[in-house]
Amino acid sequence: MSAHTAQTELKLIGKLILEGEMKCETGLHVGAGKGSLEIGGSDNPVVKDAFGRPYVPGSSLRGKIRSLLEQTSGLAVPSELVYLSRRKGQEVRIHQSDRPDDEICLLFGRSPGRMERVQGDTLETSQATPARLAVYDAPLEPESVTAQMRENLDDELTEVKSENAIDRITGQANPRTLERVPAGARFKTRFVMDVLCDEDAPLFSRVLEGLRLLEDDALGGGGSRGSGRVSFSGLRLAWRGKNYYASGAAEKEIAAGATLGAIQQAVNEAAFAFVHEE
Repeated sequence: MSAHTAQTELKLIGKLILEGEMKCETGLHVGAGKGSLEIGGSDNPVVKDAFGRPYVPGSSLRGKIRSLLEQTSGLAVPSELVYLSRRKGQEVRIHQSDRPDDEICLLFGRSPGRMERVQGDTLETSQATPARLAVYDAPLEPESVTAQMRENLDDELTEVKSENAIDRITGQANPRTLERVPAGARFKTRFVMDVLCDEDAPLFSRVLEGLRLLEDDALGGGGSRGSGRVSFSGLRLAWRGKNYYASGAAEKEIAAGATLGAIQQAVNEAAFAFVHEE
């Protein structure tokens, strides 16, 4: 847990900016929902922008990172989970607590009010906690889907993977199709973490931990069937103190052209000393 207390005062010190590329190591499916189904199209289309290009919503990437951090912190257990929705068949349970040093709530925010725990007494939180981490939509780099790749795709920028569900009694196959962004495609990613007090800076290590966990997990749908393996590269980390915004001071580059491991090493070596440099 962090060093935050209920008396910790919040005032913007600066922002950590992490930008880079996310590469699809296997086909990636981040679904658009059934509402966009077209005649002759895939049963499960990917989400696309107004220009028809696939992208990864920041909410999908942020939610996956949060889920992985909750699991590795031992917080994905009934006594630590609350209901966001109790609609039958569509229950949504996430971690939330009223502890001032809860790193998950500090990174991703906390709303005040009364929430029902999955197990145990009702959670009542009197104060809101501002989210430190912002994760932006990740647009596709169209040139990463090469001409050679496009010759073998079902659409200009996506492929359609056919799958079968086998009835265990009759042995009958029930085919379904899954639209995916092909392996080799790259997306531009951007993460911004606000540092609102000295105790916030070490929270960035948890962000990097979540991204490294994601590289050995899966993003989007079909992860247990081979989809959604991603990797991060060409990362650049910069610190922008409050004078960057107030008077045009220069940002401080912490690392560039790096992997997640190299970013972690650079952050550990600096020990977040750059937070106090202006």
